[in-house]
Amino acid sequence: MTRRGLYPGSFDPFTNGHLDVVRRAAALFDELIVAVAANPEKRAPLFTPDERVAMIRETVADLPGVEVITYRGLTVDFARTRGVAALVKGLRLPSDFEAELQQALMNRELAPEIETVFLMSGFAQIFVSSSILKDVAGHGRDVTQFVPPVVAKRLEEKFR
Repeated sequence: MTRRGLYPGSFDPFTNGHLDVVRRAAALFDELIVAVAANPEKRAPLFTPDERVAMIRETVADLPGVEVITYRGLTVDFARTRGVAALVKGLRLPSDFEAELQQALMNRELAPEIETVFLMSGFAQIFVSSSILKDVAGHGRDVTQFVPPVVAKRLEEKFR
């Protein structure tokens, strides 16, 4: 039986912290789906879902068993359709845990057969969030140490 994990998120933009979680989760599962939420309720994303998928695919191309796709709707509903055993969530700070715990408990009610696995961020990424990166990059500052090269290039193009 194939153990399949799902790492959902908006990934706007995809950071080295996200990549760290993908690498570690890919080692835990036979297959890992990185699922980019195409959420129309999110306010003004910087990158379209297709742009995010393309950047992530390029970044994780060397990782076997990792698939990158978009999805709409409830994460647990999508996970069920893909035969997922566990949702993977990355945590940086205690405040992340509070929000993710609430979501994990609701997901358990909706889909008790799907577990939630929390992976702690590496210390180097603990303070880096996508929203902070967008702000820093938007002010013309270098963010190459915080994001994969393809993302750094696209951020520079976006804010040029």
